[in-house]
Amino acid sequence: MNILRALTSRRSRRGQSMVEYSMLTYVLAVGLMMATTVKMIPGPQERFVGNKINIIDAFLYAAQSYLESVAYVLNQPFP
Repeated sequence: MNILRALTSRRSRRGQSMVEYSMLTYVLAVGLMMATTVKMIPGPQERFVGNKINIIDAFLYAAQSYLESVAYVLNQPFP
């Protein structure tokens, strides 16, 4: 009898922790999606004058600038 009671008690605690874990994961995932899509970062002056951009656009702009600078250096006529 005590064994059965211990098993059901353990199952209910495990179920509660899984519900709490899934709720926490959901809140963090939604928060991350909202944070990356909100336009709150001032953009670079030459492309986004006065506009705000989100973090994904900022990372893509930085990657594009980096690749353009590498291509510029590689295409120089002198070694």
